[in-house]
Amino acid sequence: MGSSMDRRSLFKAGLGITGGLALLGAAPAGAAPRPSPSPRSQAEERPWYELGLLSDPIMESQLLHFLAATYSAQADIGEVLDTAHRINPAEDWSWPTEWVSTADRIRQMGDASLARGRRLSAGNAYLRAANYYRAALIHHPEPDHPSVLETGRKAVVAYDKAIALLEIPAVAMRIPYEGTTLPGYFFRAPRARGRAPLLVFQQGRDAWPEESKYVIDAALARGYHCLIVHAPGQGMAIREQGLVFRPDWEKVITPVIDFATRIAGVDDRRIALLGWSMGGALVPRAAAFERRIKILIPNPGVLDWGQSMFDQFNTYFPEVMPLLDEDPQAFDAALYQLMDAVFLYRWYMRDSMSKHGASSPSDLMFKLREFTNVPTVHRIRCRTLVMDGTAEAFSVGQAKLLFDALTCPKDYMLFTAEDTGLLHCQEAAQAVANHRMFDWLDEYI
Repeated sequence: MGSSMDRRSLFKAGLGITGGLALLGAAPAGAAPRPSPSPRSQAEERPWYELGLLSDPIMESQLLHFLAATYSAQADIGEVLDTAHRINPAEDWSWPTEWVSTADRIRQMGDASLARGRRLSAGNAYLRAANYYRAALIHHPEPDHPSVLETGRKAVVAYDKAIALLEIPAVAMRIPYEGTTLPGYFFRAPRARGRAPLLVFQQGRDAWPEESKYVIDAALARGYHCLIVHAPGQGMAIREQGLVFRPDWEKVITPVIDFATRIAGVDDRRIALLGWSMGGALVPRAAAFERRIKILIPNPGVLDWGQSMFDQFNTYFPEVMPLLDEDPQAFDAALYQLMDAVFLYRWYMRDSMSKHGASSPSDLMFKLREFTNVPTVHRIRCRTLVMDGTAEAFSVGQAKLLFDALTCPKDYMLFTAEDTGLLHCQEAAQAVANHRMFDWLDEYI
């Protein structure tokens, strides 16, 4: 969910809705009101993944993300849609408030069941509550607000209870990293006999790795161990420890691999590294330096993350982008005007600045420039599966650029409207995503 948190493009779906606001001209005072029902002809033209339930396009895509969690029993359709019905996109705090309300209610259901000794019912409730707490944080207006850490800790507590009660074969881990540790979980495959392959899985800008339970479940069913990690800029690593994203991602993954190879039962010759959303830009950088990785799967693949961000900004704000290098203070003034006018921009910039440790919009853009695989892609030697979708909107064309630049053994996997996996990270198409990816992985791991 880095997520990307962005399940579709933040800029195509969101920044484009105002035509760029001309940035320096008049801007709307706030988010748009809830849309009126569309005529039948317009509704029929809307693709299935545009739900039409919230006027904010990014909230819409995030809503689809949490609806899709029903596939792995981390959500229930009624609970998700009821929460969405209560959300007012025009109010900054409505999204986190309503998701926490839902999470608290489901957690209390779990507490009541546990008090009566109903462990399975309690575990299922805690699993959903943990996901709803995470949902509250994916679109939070103030990333430094005390409630962010409080809600994150509630998510962890609920998830840990679910693991124990549902007998999920997971153990919480602290992975040594530059004088501190990174939180994560090791899932031991019950079917594994002797040393078994390991999938190291990470998310991107927005989602937590726990949200991709569908990948973990499929790995365990095939006899693969799984290690998920809250890396810098993600999950509790950013919210509790203040660790921000960094472009030299090998400095993150190498300690993770060091840790993984010491786990009993892990076959250190069969380690796969998977990165979703922005993770699809980060893991190729790590694989360029970390030789113990046998399989690399970026989903979607990204050659130059910084360039893809700049392309989006340039598309919608061509008048302002030249100011970044000519006059950073003027660039900041223009962006702050947008942030004051529209919650969508305010949320994105505050959230991104926090996760990158940036002091201003211009500082964020300068930092994003450093996230590129162009200078190092030739160093990747492991077999790589580059995943992509025909409706990928966040890093358009980047997966093919990465695939073409790779000189290692490689395959390109394109999802389309026909198989329904066309969206960013195959959102709401977990079954087909697992089917195709694991068929490939089973062959090469």
